Amino acid sequence: MSTVRGPQFAREHPRALTAVLTVVGYVVVVGTLYADVGLYPTITESTVDLLSHAISVVNTLTVACLLAGIYWIRNGEVEKHRAAMVTAFSLILLFLVMYLLKTGGGGRKEIIAGAPLRSLYLGMLGIHIVLSVLAVPFVLYAITLGLTHTPAELRETAHAKVGRIAVSTWLVSLVLGVVAYLMLTFYYDPAQIEFVRGMA
Repeated sequence: MSTVRGPQFAREHPRALTAVLTVVGYVVVVGTLYADVGLYPTITESTVDLLSHAISVVNTLTVACLLAGIYWIRNGEVEKHRAAMVTAFSLILLFLVMYLLKTGGGGRKEIIAGAPLRSLYLGMLGIHIVLSVLAVPFVLYAITLGLTHTPAELRETAHAKVGRIAVSTWLVSLVLGVVAYLMLTFYYDPAQIEFVRGMA
């Protein structure tokens, strides 16, 4: 008899749970970016910089976890794969908290018109954002299945197929985000950067 992991609703209705969590996630992020929700404490530009550095570290660690998870599942080490993916998901939740605080309570930095490689930077940032949005339901569905089914049961689900899409979009998005951060931090000088205060 298989062991049932996680809440019964998540196990029996992973698509419904994924849909709800996806919508909630989108509403929280869009609300933070474009509405004066008033939930976040006001933070200084130096704190925004500190959070940006921390976010980059978290995203780099997430990339490492995803690559390790891919390596382990290809070598049949299911429990190590599971641990790596759960760690990656936990790190992305940490990223989300820091990102919402940074953006909602502080703001963001933008490259001014005329700065070199601005189009390249904006292009990478655009792809990063689009893939981040697209990855959310795939990541949530894959992690929900992974946490509520045994390895044997997962073979009868879409976990492997959805997981490949989730990891591909997630990895490219994270790598582009880190590259954009490195350009913003080390390539552009202060005169080429504008700080935009958040809405909150």
